Amino acid sequence: MQAYLLRRFLLSIFTIWAISVLAFVIIELPEGDIASKRIDRTVSSTNSAASAHEMIDDLRRYLQLDRPMYVRYSYWIWNMFRHGDLGRSFGDGDWGILNQQPVKEVLADRLWTTIALTGFTIIVTWTFAIPIGIYTAVRQHSVGDYVFTFVGFTGLAVPDFLLGLVLMYLFFAYFDMNVGGLFSAKYSNAPWSLGKVQDLIDHLWIPALVLGSSGTAGLIRVMRNNLLDELSKPYVVTARSKGVPPIRLILKYPVRVAINPLISTVGYLLPALVSGSVIVSVVLSLPTIGPVLLEAIIGEDIYLAGFVVLLLGLLTVVGTFISDILLAVVDPRVKLIE
Repeated sequence: MQAYLLRRFLLSIFTIWAISVLAFVIIELPEGDIASKRIDRTVSSTNSAASAHEMIDDLRRYLQLDRPMYVRYSYWIWNMFRHGDLGRSFGDGDWGILNQQPVKEVLADRLWTTIALTGFTIIVTWTFAIPIGIYTAVRQHSVGDYVFTFVGFTGLAVPDFLLGLVLMYLFFAYFDMNVGGLFSAKYSNAPWSLGKVQDLIDHLWIPALVLGSSGTAGLIRVMRNNLLDELSKPYVVTARSKGVPPIRLILKYPVRVAINPLISTVGYLLPALVSGSVIVSVVLSLPTIGPVLLEAIIGEDIYLAGFVVLLLGLLTVVGTFISDILLAVVDPRVKLIE
């Protein structure tokens, strides 16, 4: 077990490093940089070309963009692990290019709200998917099975952002409620407190339902099909013929085997909820990391975008590691290779 954990840890470190290199290189592939884009948006048509180039060169030196890419990457990684400095944002978001706000300050509040929303969405997804998947498998071809199947396919077909728009309209038109955002006006800019945490919990359920709709529908189908396959196997038929109680018969082994694919999805579910919620976050005005990542990539804000991509890779590695451990615990057939 210890050798397995050590091997996975070393592989995880190498994977995260490779992701950081790829992220840093890919973000710089487009022509130009943040300095030239900034000048293009601010320099009027009356300025001479020489003046514009001089301003670009000054700004590039000020932002240290005149150094080679591998030098900036080395400084970024060294400062990150040595001093906890993630670099400074050069983007045009709320933080502003002239302020050069540190990346960790840009993402501080958004990181916690993203973690809260992602965790709550996973809880909602699994809470609905597992029981409904078991029910539709046990009650195959019943009215409930057909109803949940219809709802499931609808959830897969309807885009998350469209569902968010529909819910916003319904709540505003019929209940006079604004379901956008994660905080009320009272706590929007207030420091963290028990009241703000409670306000966040009160506003989480609509975004969680929107983000988890397609994932829940997909996991229901996976759980149903895998459990149907297990229920038809000889060991289940034999146990049923010997009078084993139905609940114990289903939960003892078939469910533990059928739930394996759901556990395996933890590896990509965590980063998918963070990066896949960009449009939903814009529609519902959610203060999460998704919109920041979009702005950073468009604006070639290398340190901000690089860290967010690195964070997504870290979530993938951690999620995969957790799913491997859970599989070994839940399914006795899965053995750790020493």
